[in-house]
Amino acid sequence: MRITKFGHSCLHVVDEAASVLIDPGVFSGAFEQLTDLTAVLVTHQHPDHVAPERLGAVLSANPGVPLYADPDTVAVLAGQDIEATAVQTGDVLEVGTQVEAWVVDHAIIYGDLPGITNACYLVGDRLFHPGDSFTLPGRDVDILALPVSAPWMAVKEAVDYLHEVAPAVAVPIHEKVLANPAMVYGLIGRLAPEVTRWVDLDDGQAQDL
Repeated sequence: MRITKFGHSCLHVVDEAASVLIDPGVFSGAFEQLTDLTAVLVTHQHPDHVAPERLGAVLSANPGVPLYADPDTVAVLAGQDIEATAVQTGDVLEVGTQVEAWVVDHAIIYGDLPGITNACYLVGDRLFHPGDSFTLPGRDVDILALPVSAPWMAVKEAVDYLHEVAPAVAVPIHEKVLANPAMVYGLIGRLAPEVTRWVDLDDGQAQDL
């Protein structure tokens, strides 16, 4: 199995006769150049996992390639004239290799935010991609795509999850928020009390408060 990372949670997996692209989002790059894909898998609707405006280029470059996603994302994509097939827990996709699916809830970001579905995928019985969740695959896993930083997690949870799954290999994903705090800042600013003014000072920037 060959795994190429295109940034954040976007992985390209080549295994047997399969060429599978997972989570082509806004924080990822250069995946539009891929051809001869056998499947595109999306874990959930957040833009760092699927960018509809860029997904169109992938689908155009790979005519007829099946697109699979969690049920909530399928509905979102349909609103943008992109057809996808919803996966359910227990589904086994034949895409040149077997892909097993789990559908769970996206990890809780904050109590007041509405929940969404999240799909997890086991590719070729080796690579487990949990999307934005700490879902346990319930079996031994050779390779774990491990989320390492997000508004919905703490580093200690990533360590706990890594110990629980205990893969032979861990590939870090969901790392772009470490270098780009905009996602976290935007979320905290949006959820702040009405009496609180959110002031983001860049390095070297002064402001009278």
